[in-house]
Order: sequence, then C-alpha cells, then structure tokens
Amino acid sequence: MDVTYEADYYGWLQQQIALIKGGRLSELDAGNLLEELESLGRSERRALASQIARLYLHLLKWLYQPEKRSRSWLISIGEAQDEIEQLLEDNPSFRRSLEDEIAKGYALGRRKAARETGLAIAEFPDQPPLSFEEAMAFEGKLDPP
Repeated sequence: MDVTYEADYYGWLQQQIALIKGGRLSELDAGNLLEELESLGRSERRALASQIARLYLHLLKWLYQPEKRSRSWLISIGEAQDEIEQLLEDNPSFRRSLEDEIAKGYALGRRKAARETGLAIAEFPDQPPLSFEEAMAFEGKLDPP
C-alpha cells in the first residue's frame, strides 16, 4: 500500500512506521518526516508557553482581583503547574531556554489577564510579580499586593 502524506495522513504515518520497523529506511518520505518531527518540537514548546501563560493569567487575576478569587482559579493554577512539570520532565532540554519560555508565557498571560479582568494592561507589571519558582509553588495563600 503506497499512501501519500497529502491524501491520507494517518495512513501515511502508519506506512512510515512500518518502513522504519522493517528497516526499509531508503523508502521513507524523508522530507515530510522531517517536517513532522520539527512540528512536534514546536508544538511541545508552544504547549509549555501556553501553560506558563495559563499559570500567570490566573495568578495575576488572583493577585489583582482578590474580591473575585475562586476555587476554579486555584484549580487552573494547579493544573497549569502539573502540566508544566510534566512538560519539563518529558523534555529536559526545555530547561536551557526556560527563561525565554517564561517571558513569552508571562507576556501572553498578562495580555489575557487584561482582557479577562477589564483592567488596563499597565495595571500588571512588565515582569512576573512572582518568580517562576514561586509561581510553581503557589497554593493560594498570598495576600493581595
């Protein structure tokens, strides 16, 4: 069965797996395989930045709208912490660029916090109010700033 990448992605993927398992490496669709592998790496990095954004979004809401604190915010913070820990455990090389991912994630979380709270973005600091380590250890016991 000869399946093309464009016509049947899943079938193509199964075919590539079978070729690798069979040691028929010269028959692989190397160009599309390379594209897929690169895409997987980007996807994992985006997932990390997205979870960092989620973490800081809810931390900012927690810190800057204490009157609206809710259990759902704490749940979201905890779930983001868990996802971040898992992504870092599964991808230890991410630690080399973690500062960049934190900066990207915080910037996104800050913009989302402004949209969700109705507060001006300038209300939130340019840099995270909690270090990454503090954010990852947060359990909902902070007083408002």
